[in-house]
Amino acid sequence: MQVPMTYSLRNLWTRKLTTALTAGGMALVVFVFAAVLMLDEGLKKTLVDTGAADNVVVTRRASGTEIQSGVERIPAAIVESLPQVALGAGGERQVSKELVVLISLNKRESNKPSNVIIRGVAPIGLALRPQVKIVAGRMFRNGSNEIIAGRSIAERFVRTGLGESVRFGGREWVVVGVFDAARSGFDSEIWGDADQLMQAFRRPVFSSLIFRLSDVSQFDAVKTAIESDPRLTLEAKRENQFYADQSEALSTFIRILGISLSVIFSIGAVIGAMITMYAAVANRTAEIGTLRALGFRRSSILVAFLLESLFLSLLGGLLGLFLASFMQLFTISTMNWQSFAELAFSFTLNSTIIIKSLCFALAMGLVGGFFPAIRAARFNIVDALRAV
Repeated sequence: MQVPMTYSLRNLWTRKLTTALTAGGMALVVFVFAAVLMLDEGLKKTLVDTGAADNVVVTRRASGTEIQSGVERIPAAIVESLPQVALGAGGERQVSKELVVLISLNKRESNKPSNVIIRGVAPIGLALRPQVKIVAGRMFRNGSNEIIAGRSIAERFVRTGLGESVRFGGREWVVVGVFDAARSGFDSEIWGDADQLMQAFRRPVFSSLIFRLSDVSQFDAVKTAIESDPRLTLEAKRENQFYADQSEALSTFIRILGISLSVIFSIGAVIGAMITMYAAVANRTAEIGTLRALGFRRSSILVAFLLESLFLSLLGGLLGLFLASFMQLFTISTMNWQSFAELAFSFTLNSTIIIKSLCFALAMGLVGGFFPAIRAARFNIVDALRAV
């Protein structure tokens, strides 16, 4: 004979205060666990969405980042002439030779300095990133000291708003436009004309080349052509993979730190659940004896108390996820350990994180309720009934 599931639910409802306190403790642990996963997912999504699968980034071999890379003009011309490079409607090659440098700007709120990426792009550069849209002002004119700022930069840094001017590279630069990059990493950059920026920073070489493939399936062929050419010391990656690699160091740190904290907090939550369930068993000794006298098997008692603990943890898990979902309203910024520039990104909640968080909550409930359930199932009928 099986104990009805409603028995476990009714007992949780009867002990409202204890249920609320225990579920609240589990909810806080699940909140931390889910927030860490959301932070990691938000970071990865921001950087992966920065690139496109049909774009290729070419940098100096083993440089790791565009900032550390250098591509001279002759190798750049060789790459530009490859047959796998797409052609525009007018026959122009879809290649942007770009410069990437770091400068220090002060934040609006704290007036403290932080690193910002300055990207010099070719005229085709905007077309290669369809997620980038001018939302205020206009595109900069080539050959001028005009720049456009990512929305995140314009909102958070001094003198980077539309119509303002900022000084770097020995020149005064006028912000003529603000762009939105759909929450990708480009939102944390300032763009200008590549040739003008190279002159200002006295950089004779490009940092990277970005080009669109004429056929997405040709990536392996163009990668082999670039990396096997003895005249070149370059490497090629798909743009989305290139930016995904940029998140690896920071993402690993977030995961290790966050999961470690979650495990530490979960020990307390499991102990709390265990105490709650042991108290429930102690207070219902006579009730358990009656159930056994009515013919319910030990396994049924075990399952009933385990279900009670699992329902308790599920309640805590759902509450924790509900609280964590509000983190999506916030945008945070931190230093990207690969580029050493500030990067703004948001918490991201998806179905995978929801499933992982609920499984984590149920695991806490299973561990916390297992030993009390064993104790309840092992009660001797006669001894339990004496407590009546």
